[in-house]
Amino acid sequence: MAADLGAGRTGWVLIDSRSQESWDQGHLPGAIHLPTREIAARAATVVPAGTAVVTYCWGPGCNGGTKAALEFAKLGYPVKEMLGGFEYWSREGLPVETTDGVTRRPVDPLTAPRGVACAC
Repeated sequence: MAADLGAGRTGWVLIDSRSQESWDQGHLPGAIHLPTREIAARAATVVPAGTAVVTYCWGPGCNGGTKAALEFAKLGYPVKEMLGGFEYWSREGLPVETTDGVTRRPVDPLTAPRGVACAC
């Protein structure tokens, strides 16, 4: 996700399926806020038909991104889930957007150790 955003790749829509309070606390730059419970009713007005969708929620301890992906799949959208969610995005020091602008938090060395990659 970070590579696609950084390269300016288009052709997909990034959906944050968390609550309003979580969205206000911070979200990925360029994401659209669409809570899971609203997808069935609002998806067509937010995401053009046939557009690829990438969903995310809080993190690995939450299955909200999975539930959101399922809702979009039921509506016929091509869909992927961003693994790690907002938690790992922010813990890896990637940009986070709030009402105050875009910020970066310090990198958590347990999620992104210097000089080490997961090599998966």
